Amino acid sequence: MNKNDLIAAVADSTGLSKADSAKAVDSVFDSITGSLKKGTEVRLVGFGTFSVARRKASEGRNPRTGEKIDIPESNQAKFKAGKGLKDALN
Repeated sequence: MNKNDLIAAVADSTGLSKADSAKAVDSVFDSITGSLKKGTEVRLVGFGTFSVARRKASEGRNPRTGEKIDIPESNQAKFKAGKGLKDALN
C-alpha cells in the first residue's frame, strides 16, 4: 500500500472526499514528523510507538574501492509495533 492507496482507503471508510482524506493523512504524517523533530516520542496505544534514536559516528568502507570513509552522527526514526498490531497480524 502506498500513500495514494491509504488516502483512498481513508476516503472509502470515512465517507470523506479524497481531497479531505489527503489533508487528514498529510496532517497525521506532519504531526508525527513534527513531534519526532522535537525529540518527542509518539505513542499510539494498540498500534505502536515512533521514536528517534541517535546513531553514533562510525567508520565505514567504500565497497567499490575499499577506501575508509567517515559516517557522521545522525538521527534515525524507529517504530516499535504495539500489542494490538502484533495480535492483529498473528
